[in-house]
Amino acid sequence: MTANGPRIRREKQTVAAMIDIYCHDQHDTNDVLCPECESLRDYAMQRLDRCPFGEKKSTCVDCTIHCYKPALREHIRVVMRYAGPRMIWRHPVLAVRHVLDGRK
Repeated sequence: MTANGPRIRREKQTVAAMIDIYCHDQHDTNDVLCPECESLRDYAMQRLDRCPFGEKKSTCVDCTIHCYKPALREHIRVVMRYAGPRMIWRHPVLAVRHVLDGRK
């Protein structure tokens, strides 16, 4: 099952932007992700494609199902903690939409 609605697409953009920010700042990469971050992004996209809630999903932090493997869940948590506050400056529209999605 592949979910391609606007909510999932926006969530994919947000997660990808967060991973880009983290990788650029922490691993000193420019336009290309390091292999570890690229693997995390691919895994996150796969998880979003298979989200059982589809377009009605909450933000991942509020989700009742933790679909990430434990090690990858911790990695994405570190990425989001770092990149989340920086999103407002680098991707303000995505950041605001993400906050609004979390309040639904």
